[in-house]
Amino acid sequence: MTVDKPEFSGRTENHPLDPFLPSGARLLMLGSFPPQRRRWSMEFYYPNLQNDMWRIFGHIFFGDRAHFLTADGKAFDRERIVGFLTDRGIALYDTASAVNRLKDNASDQFLEIVETTDIAALLRSLPACRAVVATGGKAAETAASVLGCDVPAVGRSAAFGFDGREMKLWRMPSSSRAYPLPLERKAAIYREMFEASGLI
Repeated sequence: MTVDKPEFSGRTENHPLDPFLPSGARLLMLGSFPPQRRRWSMEFYYPNLQNDMWRIFGHIFFGDRAHFLTADGKAFDRERIVGFLTDRGIALYDTASAVNRLKDNASDQFLEIVETTDIAALLRSLPACRAVVATGGKAAETAASVLGCDVPAVGRSAAFGFDGREMKLWRMPSSSRAYPLPLERKAAIYREMFEASGLI
C-alpha cells in the first residue's frame, strides 16, 4: 500500500498574496497567515471553505451567511467580496509575511513567524484608517507587539497612536471553526466592532 505524502514540507513560506489596500480604507483587518494552497477555494484572503469569515460578513451585512458563496456553494465569490470591501473601505493583510509550518495543518498554534509584517508601512499607505482588527489570538499578540499597545480581550479594543492618529486595535474571535463559538455569536462580536468603527 502506498501513502501519499502531504504537501507540508517544513520550508519557509512567503506570503502568497499582496496586501489588499483599497483607497480610502478606514479599517485594516489582519489575520495570521493563509492556509496551504490546497485548502483554497479562491485566490484571496480567508479562502478555505471551512473558514467562516465571509459567512460572518454575509450574516452581518446581508442577513445571509451564504451571500458571498458562489451559486454552487463550492467556493467563495472573490469578485463579490472585493467589490464589497472596496465599497466599505476595508483593507486586508496578515501579521506574518513569512512563516514555517511546524505541522501539516492550518492551525495558528503551529505557525512559527519568520518575518513579521511591516504594519506601519501598511498604515502609512492608508491615511484614512483609524482601526486595526486582529482576527484571532496570534494576530492580536503580533499586532499589539508591533503597535506598542496591550493585547485586548476578545471583542475589545486597545488604544494606540500612529503618526498623529488616535487609533484602536480590536481583537476578534477567530473565524476558524476550531474556535468554539457559534457563527451567530462571532457575527454579533464583529458587528459591534463594525458599528464602533462607523462601517455600519
